[in-house]
Amino acid sequence: MIRSSADRLVLPSDVPTAVLRRAHLLAAGATGRQITDAVRDGRLLRLRRDHYLPRDTDPQVCAAVQWGGRLDCVSLLRLLGVFVRERAGLHIQLAPDASRTPRPEASTEIVRHWRPTSSAADDVLVPVREALCAAVRCQRPRDAIATLDSAWHLGAVDEDGLADVFAHVPGRYRSLRPLLDQRAEAGTETLVRLMLRSLGCHVDLQVRIDGVGRVDLLVDGWLVIECDSRSHHGSWGDHKRDRRRDAAAIGLGFTTLRLLAEDILFRPEWVIEVLRRAVARGPRTTPRTVRVHNSGEL
Repeated sequence: MIRSSADRLVLPSDVPTAVLRRAHLLAAGATGRQITDAVRDGRLLRLRRDHYLPRDTDPQVCAAVQWGGRLDCVSLLRLLGVFVRERAGLHIQLAPDASRTPRPEASTEIVRHWRPTSSAADDVLVPVREALCAAVRCQRPRDAIATLDSAWHLGAVDEDGLADVFAHVPGRYRSLRPLLDQRAEAGTETLVRLMLRSLGCHVDLQVRIDGVGRVDLLVDGWLVIECDSRSHHGSWGDHKRDRRRDAAAIGLGFTTLRLLAEDILFRPEWVIEVLRRAVARGPRTTPRTVRVHNSGEL
């Protein structure tokens, strides 16, 4: 998971930054016999000629190295905890002039991105900004916005980084920039926000309502929308907390609508119809005057 900012990442423990070469291992004090023994007993993975990685390296990283490339695009971003749509295939970067690349057997589709990179020769990952550029082109516009929101919120990229991303994607994608919002804490929140925008609604994100707490989305000042996923609502304690918050919101005149992440992702037409009907109905009562704080005040 990303835990830092401005493209400085704390990688998962099973994701090294570069392959090991025999010369590196010898320089570190290993003997040729020790290297051979480590490969034989599985402590060291020999993925290609003179390309080694530790035994516990993430399988996607290993596969990218086996195919002669680096982890890229949505595969890299998903590994780092950035929201992307679940997509089949492993996305790897290959040099445009890489004419003789390995072709190992693969149990998954390999999506090759033939392009230059600023990565060093032995790096196993492309820079996050490059992965974001690729992910913008590989996804539908709404999904690309959700990915960029997620990366910005998590600190994988800052405003200068976003400017660099949009400077390196085709011009038709640059209209997406004004639609980004760093406050979105989940990709599903972004997707619902964009649905509501298409309905002409005013949407505030991560709003704190006195007596209720922080809510995902507040629509037109009266409709509270929460985007629920199993990862954050898996226990009975979570459900009790949510129901008490919903009851408090109703008591103040708000209406709460809880949407499931799986519906947002896989039944978007149904979700937007639910939203359309909810917005058209309007508030049953005018919410009581309570203090509402936007995320800038938190």
